[in-house]
Amino acid sequence: MQGSKYTYILLVLFIIVFIIQNITEVWVYFAFFPIFALKAPWIFITSIFLHADFSHLFFNMFALLIFGSYLERMIGGRAFIMIFITSGILGNFGYMITATKPWIPAVGASGAIYGIIGALAILAPFLIIFIYGILPIPIIVAAFLWAFLDFLGLFAPTNIAHGAHLMGLFVGIVSGLIIKLRRLHYRAALYYV
Repeated sequence: MQGSKYTYILLVLFIIVFIIQNITEVWVYFAFFPIFALKAPWIFITSIFLHADFSHLFFNMFALLIFGSYLERMIGGRAFIMIFITSGILGNFGYMITATKPWIPAVGASGAIYGIIGALAILAPFLIIFIYGILPIPIIVAAFLWAFLDFLGLFAPTNIAHGAHLMGLFVGIVSGLIIKLRRLHYRAALYYV
């Protein structure tokens, strides 16, 4: 089992960025505005580290702590960070192609968190999580449920970036499948030695 070093580093980084974001106005240059995405490509990454308010930060960090530390211990820090960042970046792309108002910014790590959930749904599908702290459900069922709700959310005006969630989840699922196939290939190769 690996440690959870990168999960904790991310948690600290998110808190520091949130403090800076709330004492300055520079965050607006780092939020993801679909209309400016091609002129300011850094916002695909920087917006992942911003959050709309304390509750947004809290729930994303809670999910990162629970799901991120589990995934990182399972696959190692390097693969974990790759899934997290890739899911976050492509999550912003998902928001960009589904945004009906491209001048409204998206901020937050939700796309990246959904990537972690997607990877866990493939690598540990029967991991039991508790919805609202009381309802036990396998993570693969929760992932499909959240995907369904986010798909429906694409057709209802809200302040939630459903496209980011769906794309992040998709990237996580693909990443989980790649990791699983590599492990199966490695095990099969051992039998031939």
